[in-house]
Amino acid sequence: MSFKKASGIKALGLAILLSTGLNGFAQEGKKNKVNIGLVYPVSTNGTHAALDTNVFSLNALVGVSAAEKGLSFAGLSNIVRKNASGTQFAGFSNHIGGQASGAQFAGFINTYGGGNGAAIAGFANISKENSGAQLAGFMNWTSKNVSAVQVGGFMNKAGDVKGSQIAGFINVAKKVKGVQLAGFINVADSSDYPIGIINIVKNGEKSIALTTNQNLTTMATFRSGGKVLYGIIGAGYNFKNKEEVYAFEAGLGAHFFQSEHFRLNAELTAGSLQNFKRGNYFKSTFQLLPSLRIGPNLEIFAGPSFNFVSTNTEEGKTLQKHYVKSWDRKDNTLHALFLGYTGGLAISF
Repeated sequence: MSFKKASGIKALGLAILLSTGLNGFAQEGKKNKVNIGLVYPVSTNGTHAALDTNVFSLNALVGVSAAEKGLSFAGLSNIVRKNASGTQFAGFSNHIGGQASGAQFAGFINTYGGGNGAAIAGFANISKENSGAQLAGFMNWTSKNVSAVQVGGFMNKAGDVKGSQIAGFINVAKKVKGVQLAGFINVADSSDYPIGIINIVKNGEKSIALTTNQNLTTMATFRSGGKVLYGIIGAGYNFKNKEEVYAFEAGLGAHFFQSEHFRLNAELTAGSLQNFKRGNYFKSTFQLLPSLRIGPNLEIFAGPSFNFVSTNTEEGKTLQKHYVKSWDRKDNTLHALFLGYTGGLAISF
């Protein structure tokens, strides 16, 4: 082999070695950097930004980094490929591929793998798991477990929950060790303290009850909940009136002093009588109902009630004969307090 040919091979080998080394170095991100820019890659970190760990980021539109350890500001979105331990502010969205142990504030959505930081979004927070607070205008969705609080304007979804879920309409979870509070419905495999009109708890209790009171308002109600708290919703008919005869009620209840054959139910309900034409009759009731279980699925109950009524109809004003206290307003509306009673039977399933 000639000297020139051997020298050429050595030079080529050296070039390949240098190229490989520089390439490997280029794939290693730099730490503790400050990144300021318009949109990736138009920033001080350039095309290398996706590999860098920053202590401060400021981007007019979109910022991209490997990790964040400080403040991040973006007019549109922050995109962090791995972990973030600082605070992210974005006009639209924050996206963190790994753990988020700081706080995220987004005008629309936060997405992240998990962590113990707080996530606040105008529309939704979506994560794999979470041990920090989630607050969203519409929805929080965690595919695995949550050990903090979820507050959603419409919905919360999680696996097991060690904390609380608070939603304007619906909460969905598996095992809940805490409180579920929903404007309408809670769904869970296990939840002792659901607060909602309807509570579908797999190992809880559901029943259909038929009740009546001193004014012959007879109701068919659905009661559903956990071992302690339950929701009430029902409809019925008043057999004393001639016009305002259609009855509706909703409320919450709690079981106390539970044993094999006896328990005390405390219920707070709001109801109305309607003819769907004119006039109003609204009633709020607190009642204590001692309950006797007859067999595994049947119970009978009866007890006193304390009631507040507001009505502007003649039938509503004369439906109850005796009031503890009453007063008329100038708009011909009667407000009154009175004592009553309720009794009925329930079939559980």
